[in-house]
Amino acid sequence: MTCAIDWHCQYGYLAMARGAVTRWRGESAMEITEVKVFPVDEGKLKAYVTIILDDSFVIRDLKVISGTSGLFVAMPSKKRKDGSYRDVAHPLNQEIRTYVEETILNSYLAEIKGSSRDDEYDEDDGDPGNGDGNGEAATG
Repeated sequence: MTCAIDWHCQYGYLAMARGAVTRWRGESAMEITEVKVFPVDEGKLKAYVTIILDDSFVIRDLKVISGTSGLFVAMPSKKRKDGSYRDVAHPLNQEIRTYVEETILNSYLAEIKGSSRDDEYDEDDGDPGNGDGNGEAATG
């Protein structure tokens, strides 16, 4: 394999803007390093999501939507002058799309499950406890 920038090819890396590094020798070119889920209850819209790629690139306004065949992830989009919508960011292949969707949906489901466990916490201070407001378990 030839490379225009030999010292990058020697180490199997292609340097990107601001020092971020992307592997290209058969490994995943990207990693979702953080997922922030903001649950909502607006009909079919179940959550807004923000993801961070490789601790260096953020994508906001992804949506978790309940469709006829289950949950799916909608990419951030912008309304055009003609009234149609166009994605402003989206995966370029099915492998990455599947990775993004699975990661987001797993995070969403974990967030929803965690939210239901929050109901079991002490109402006075938000910590698990015996209901006296100080978060300590009852002893006896």
